[in-house]
Amino acid sequence: MVLDKMHARARGPRAVLTRQPTEADVCEELASHGYNFLGKDMLTSGITGQQLSAYIYFGPIYYQKLKHMVLDKMHARARGPRAVLTRQPTEGRARDGGLRLGEMERDCLIAYGASMLLMERLMVSSDQFQVDVCAECGLIGYNGWCQNCRSSNKMATIKIPYACKLLFQELQSMNIVPRLKLSSYTNQM
Repeated sequence: MVLDKMHARARGPRAVLTRQPTEADVCEELASHGYNFLGKDMLTSGITGQQLSAYIYFGPIYYQKLKHMVLDKMHARARGPRAVLTRQPTEGRARDGGLRLGEMERDCLIAYGASMLLMERLMVSSDQFQVDVCAECGLIGYNGWCQNCRSSNKMATIKIPYACKLLFQELQSMNIVPRLKLSSYTNQM
């Protein structure tokens, strides 16, 4: 129960009786119309007909029903269309898109230590991409060949999200060169 619901419950009987739902003198107004000063009342059991041994805080509150139906909202996807630029699943049920795992959901999975689930949701099911990386210079190569070192020695194949590869290429277009350090090669050197 949130605080606003308690205020609505306390002001509800007064608003019905006086048509002035103000906060001033709510308790006195309740008492003058026969209600308990604190908004609590003794109730009678509907099964036994005896009075309950505790005061119950109750009153009228206005609710509106949500018109959402599960069958209208339900959505699942195994395969489907992907965005051309990022190769990630499209968004939205109307476009047969994927279900978004947001930043807060990601933070919860990190807190639980579910690293394999994170990798599956954020990379494998989304936009996994295989790239060749040069262990000498740390740049992404093509078909086992490093254009910077002009050799195919010490090339490794790794899997990264396509969005990560796209970010590296966009940074390179701005003359910022990100480099990857491969632990299996740096430990051997």
